[in-house]
Amino acid sequence: MSRSPSFSVKSELSLKPDPERMQRWVVAFCTIRFDLEQGQLIEDCYPPGCLTQDEELEVAYSSFPDSVSQHQNRSSIHDCIFFFRFQRHKNLPQGNVTPSEITEINDKITSSELTEEKLLKRSKSFSSSKGSRYFYGYVFNRQRHDERLKRGGEQKSLVILSHGPFSSVFRPLLQIMGPLYFDVGKKAIEHIASYVSIWPSPVPGKLMELPIGNAMLKVNLPPAHSLPLESGMLSEESAASVAPFLPYNQSIPQGLFHDSDLFGTFRGLLLQLWVLWELLLIGEPILVIAPTPPQCCEAVASLVSLIAPLLCSIDFRPYFTIHDPQFAHLNSLQEGDTFPPMVLGVTNLFFLKALRKIPHIVSVGSPAPNSNRVAFASRASSGKISGRPEGFGLQQLSLKFSPSSLLNVVKLRREGPLCLMTEHKEAIWSSYAATTKPDTSILNRLIDAGMSPRVEESMSVVNNEILRRHFLELTTNFLAPFGPYFRTTTPSEGSSPFVDPPTLPPFNANEFLSSLQARGVGKFLSKRMRSNWLDLYRRFLKGPNFMPWFQRRRAAAEQEQHRLWRQARMRTDIQQLIAKMSELESVDTFNAVERHLIQEIQVNWIFVQDSMSIFILF
Repeated sequence: MSRSPSFSVKSELSLKPDPERMQRWVVAFCTIRFDLEQGQLIEDCYPPGCLTQDEELEVAYSSFPDSVSQHQNRSSIHDCIFFFRFQRHKNLPQGNVTPSEITEINDKITSSELTEEKLLKRSKSFSSSKGSRYFYGYVFNRQRHDERLKRGGEQKSLVILSHGPFSSVFRPLLQIMGPLYFDVGKKAIEHIASYVSIWPSPVPGKLMELPIGNAMLKVNLPPAHSLPLESGMLSEESAASVAPFLPYNQSIPQGLFHDSDLFGTFRGLLLQLWVLWELLLIGEPILVIAPTPPQCCEAVASLVSLIAPLLCSIDFRPYFTIHDPQFAHLNSLQEGDTFPPMVLGVTNLFFLKALRKIPHIVSVGSPAPNSNRVAFASRASSGKISGRPEGFGLQQLSLKFSPSSLLNVVKLRREGPLCLMTEHKEAIWSSYAATTKPDTSILNRLIDAGMSPRVEESMSVVNNEILRRHFLELTTNFLAPFGPYFRTTTPSEGSSPFVDPPTLPPFNANEFLSSLQARGVGKFLSKRMRSNWLDLYRRFLKGPNFMPWFQRRRAAAEQEQHRLWRQARMRTDIQQLIAKMSELESVDTFNAVERHLIQEIQVNWIFVQDSMSIFILF
């Protein structure tokens, strides 16, 4: 096991928090105390005034385990780490397009030429955290058992609020910051904020070294194509970064929550992973139930990571409570109403009755034993502190069918998810018939670590890599038929690069499905899918994940084509080109060259103004 990076508060430290620079990573540091009479109360929020009153309430209510999910813990101190996600309480523009507009996609996202000025303006519009629609809260919760206090104890939470899904950064940071805060108080927040202020701006898809005290966090950030456009990240996507091809370097994250413990979370439901992959792919609503918040949020993160490198456009809540403003709407759905596409992670069994309209329910994890150790999932990447997730028992890996296991499955299906009210069990309740067959060759490669915690942790890393590579390959092959719609072109030899480049091929859903049916799905998928594989593509085209992904891919392809034609213009010998042209063609070429030069001058002037603004600001 790797050790936690050490950190000490030094009085001679000259660094001071810079709220403006800190916003690149952290929106706010909050401390919340559970008051027996008033409930959850925010004691402190740094920097002050950065949240609305509604957002403060949302953070406070989401920062404590549900009373129903808390086990009887007789140790003096019990710590756990988990995270949540909630929608900001501001009128922000919606970025998704309805599935009914699929056949109109060519008119909406195709242009004859995407100029650098437009690209620059678009990138700048995503560079501010103020445009983020969601906040992510990373929680260090401490419950202290003391018989002298009312209710026999107290609990308090430290929360890092961010606009990015950077669990690989903030979990290890909380392992440093959490205990330090409970040792020295508010001073710890100021010192951590000082170090965060000097961190470089986050770069999607890159390995970053982030100093924190005398330690260095080495973390991989999720790639740009997996982040929502409104996530507040300034990034440049290339066509290669989102192309439907299997990447060469598997250590580089290809989606959100690349470091989640997929094997450890679903080891009791491994045969159901392919069903869950399809449900996420087509954007079906899923309710995830676990005994504790750490297990709950880890399960949701693992599900989201299943469909990498596809952009996950459905709403997901790693830890959802009855205090969430959206709960009232979900609870009011009537017979015949469609449940919105989302993945909800809960620990309160009340949701089994309140959200009966949700069609797919997954139960994972096991009740946590008494422990005073920080609960979090094991991590394979450098910079993350190893450990076992709270509540995961060392059960044997068994993939063989037996009459007793079959009877248990039938019994669970007959009893329904309400059986969890009496006893927690790992199971899935869904009437969905999957097209993809479980790959037994992948399951047979998984390693059963036995009963040794140290070996268990190492083998879980290996098993995670096996599973993650398989589902990455599965998703990549599923998306491969869309490749021709993102294919870029370059000027042919002898032709003028100053003419407008051809538009990308138009997309029509019906024509795509007819063409795909005629040529087949490919060798990789044909061996792993049943004969009704075309229905899965139909559902995908109508689901919430397709349109945002297709638009991002289309825009990246246009950007790449613009870059290639620009390079061709710069390499062209203009005198040699004009010598072969007629007088009329020469005049047209002169006008085209003049137009491109004006565009370049405008773009460079915008860049100079932007650079000067940044220089003055800092």
